[in-house]
Amino acid sequence: METCVLVNNIEKYSGKYVATKTFKDKDVISFGDDPVKVFNDAKKAGADDPVVFYIPEKDTIHIYLCR
Repeated sequence: METCVLVNNIEKYSGKYVATKTFKDKDVISFGDDPVKVFNDAKKAGADDPVVFYIPEKDTIHIYLCR
């Protein structure tokens, strides 16, 4: 299985929820501890349908499938 990079500068967002404009966009437009606030902030930043997901803390393994 190939490694898939979800966001740029992932170390900065350890233990946080992040939002990007699309699944293919790797630039974070909003982040924080509350996924609803992250979503709403991303909408205010211009994302029509933001993608919100959790970045696990370092040394915690989560597996995401990217297509």
